[in-house]
This record gives sequence, structure tokens and C-alpha cells, in this order.
Amino acid sequence: MNVIVIGHGMVGSRFVEDLVAADPYVRVTVLGREATGPYNRVLLSSVVAGKTDPSMLAMTAASGDRVRVLEGVAAVEVDREARLVTDSAGELHRYDRLVFATGSRARIPDIHGIATDRGLIPGVSVLKDLSDATGIVERLPKARRAVVLGAGVLGLEVATGLAARGLSVTLVHHAARLMERQLGDAASQIASGSLHRLGVTVITETSIAEALDKRGNLNAVRLTDGRQILTDLLVMCAGTLPETSLARRAGLPCERGICVDETCASPADPRVFAVGDCAQPPEGGTGLVAQGWDQASRVVAAWAGAVDGSGGSDGSRRADARREADDDLTKVVRVKAPGLELVTMGLSGKFDHGERDLRAVRISDPAVGRFVEVVVSHGLLVGATVVGDKACATELSAMYTRMLPVPADPAHLIVRPLASMGTSSTAKAPADMDDADTVCNCNTVTKGAIAAAIHDGCASVDDVARATRAGTGCGDCRSVVGELIQVCTADAGSGDKVPALAGRGEG
Repeated sequence: MNVIVIGHGMVGSRFVEDLVAADPYVRVTVLGREATGPYNRVLLSSVVAGKTDPSMLAMTAASGDRVRVLEGVAAVEVDREARLVTDSAGELHRYDRLVFATGSRARIPDIHGIATDRGLIPGVSVLKDLSDATGIVERLPKARRAVVLGAGVLGLEVATGLAARGLSVTLVHHAARLMERQLGDAASQIASGSLHRLGVTVITETSIAEALDKRGNLNAVRLTDGRQILTDLLVMCAGTLPETSLARRAGLPCERGICVDETCASPADPRVFAVGDCAQPPEGGTGLVAQGWDQASRVVAAWAGAVDGSGGSDGSRRADARREADDDLTKVVRVKAPGLELVTMGLSGKFDHGERDLRAVRISDPAVGRFVEVVVSHGLLVGATVVGDKACATELSAMYTRMLPVPADPAHLIVRPLASMGTSSTAKAPADMDDADTVCNCNTVTKGAIAAAIHDGCASVDDVARATRAGTGCGDCRSVVGELIQVCTADAGSGDKVPALAGRGEG
């Protein structure tokens, strides 16, 4: 079977790895628009902040005589009747099955003066790929002031990252609250206070109307309320749009994204599939890489005939179980911002209790920049918002993702220390964790799987990442993986048995 995959990002590359491992006869051609291998886009804001070197973003990719990867080569035309894809070099590729993994593109607001016929003016940027991140970093030595447009997750990460580099930063947001889809008024106010302490000026309920240049370089921006702000750098974090242009030209049904059914197949062509940000599945898209990875694994399992009658992969069954308990789209949103700990999950922000049996408890302490709210229904944690308390966020995230039962009184969820409740979570010291405890939530990798990889010879965090995929998502678990390596190595040296499970936890 010949498979063409359009897109070699985090989801496309994962799909190819899984497919080649599952099918010993398949042959895959990958068309990657960027002239580089797959890399971790989740950590691009960390590159801007100076916390991560660009070279550390590289991810593993499938190789061998059954995989042909064309880097810097885009797909320009799909002929579904002839089952041919034409690439930007003019080469034709015949397929038995075609997979779109084209991802998304940055949404560029309608701001007067931000672009010429040659593109965005110098000093104006989005942050969608590695070239955007390195371009921003290259301008920093000559920049003293920056404006960030958009106070979603990415906007907060970029603003705090630039402030940590010593720039005077102004964060401009159209809504009255930061991260208005996730945060309520109280949580937003505390987050704003934390940003102020980090050197970020927050301006809400306005946007940018015009970019002003001086000798061709950005010099200032004018807001819709008439104010003018001097700046050397404007980073637009105004969301993304699914990349569907090629699919539309091929006559595939598209709404916001490429329409697919529960098997990720196009309703117009059973030979064509879409996964990741470009896809619009029946349950909607989260914009999180974990959903794309789950789609990739489900497609591979379906092609290999490995989907059982209980409803798909473990990841999809977990999502289905959560949706039964909660009609809202399930996701954990974590802000990776220097100096700002902020996590939301499930029901958060200005949720409407309606007729549902929900219990909500919160604590709010603006003086220290701490806010915690938990939402409980039928004995399960169905939502939480945490600002300024990393340990609490870790505990609640583990409880939420693993659907652990909560105490009868929800107030106990936010009373420290949470570890006294006897819950099993990643907040335990690595030496005290059970084999079944999840270390990497992005890929559902357990301590046991990591210990098995270490037992098999993995001696570094990167070795473990290649063997288990732990740490290849948001990266928050890499420090725990490092501690587990030390613990397991010490146990092996002392003669204690190191757990060696057969599974590798490749969620």
C-alpha cells in the first residue's frame, strides 16, 4: 500500500512512525513544506524566552527504505480521481491512501500598515513555526520595547518570555479578561497582577488599529481607542486557522477545518484522511497536539484492524468517558510562562451551572497571586483553574486526567497538602511513585514504562523520550524523567530490582 502524507509536523511525523511500525508492507512518502525535520512547536515560546535552544526542539522521525521524506517540498495539487499528488518540484506521487496533516496557520488580524506586498514589515511577526521564533530572537539585541497582541495561552507565554529578556512589554487584548475562554473575572485579575509584577503592562478591551513605521521598520502601534505605544517589536498571537486550502482545491468538504468522520476519513472520499489541527472531527477540534496524536494512533489502529468493538483506542475511550460526564470539550490548558503558573482543565472560567449537579469551591489570594477553583460533579473532578500554585496544579491535573474519585467535601481538594489525601499522582517524589502513575500526561507514559526504558539502557532524558515519547509534548515532565533516571540508576547500583514493564506507554 502506498500512502502519501502531506505535512511533517508533530502529528504527521507521529502518524508515519506509528504506521510504519504497525504495517511491515506499507510504503510512505511525506511531503514537508518546511526545510527541516519535525520539531516541537509547543516549545516555540520557550525559544523566544531564551529557555530552550532551537536545536533541542528536534523530534524523532520514521526512516528506512519504506519511508521517503521530502523536506522543503510542498504539495500543490491533489487529483483524487487519478489518485495523484503534485509537489512543488513538479513530481507526481501516486497514492492508495492520502493523509492531510497540514496543521494550521497563524491568523493575521486586519491591521493597517503591518504588511507590504513583500510581507510583514520588519519588527512585526507571528509565532507559528521555527523561523518565526528565530526571527524574533534575532531582533531582540536591538529591541527595548515590545507589544504582544492577544492574551491567550501563547500571548501570555510570549509576553512573559520577552519581559524575562529585559524588554518593556505591553500585552494588548480585545476582551475584558485574559484567556477569556478559560478564566473567570477573579482568576484573570490575579493573573494580570502576576503579569504586572513580571514587568508586563496589560491593556484590555482594545486592539491594534495601525502599525506605524520609521524608515521601513516598526516604530509604534496605534490602538483602537486612540492611544499610541512606541515599540520595536510586535508579536501577533491572535489564534490560528486550520490549513485547508489544498483540501478545498481538491474538492473535499471543508468548514472551519477538513470535515472528517469518527475514523478521520473524509465523507467525500474514503481514501482521504485528515488528522491534527487541519481536521474537523465530529467532536470538534481542541487545538492541542494530544488530540492529533490520538487521531493518528486511531487511524493506524483502524488500518491495522486493531480497533476493538469497545470503541477505539485507550485514548479515545478515555475521551468518550469524560464526555459522558461532561458535555464540554475536554482539555488541560497549561501556560508555560516564566514566573506565571497557570493551568485550567475541563469546566473553568464563567461556566454556567444550569441544571447540572455541580459543586464549585474556590480560594482567591491576590496578595500572593494565588487562585484555585475546583468544580466537582458526581464524585469526579470535572474542572479546575489554578493560578500561582504549581504543586496544586500538578495534583489536580493528575486527578482530572485519571478520573480519580474526589473527597466528599470538595474543599479538601484545595487544602494543602493535597498529598495527604492519599491520591496517586505525579506530585509524589519520583522514588515514591507507583508504576501505574502517569508521568507524561501528553503521551500517557507511566513511571513503569519509563523505568523499563531505563532498565533497557536509556541513560538520558532524550534517550527516554525516544523510547517512550515522554517529554515530547509540553516538556513539563522532563525534570521528573531526569529524577527517575537517577532513582532507577541508584536502585540498579544497589542491587534493588528496577521495574521492567513490557509496555512503552506510547499514547
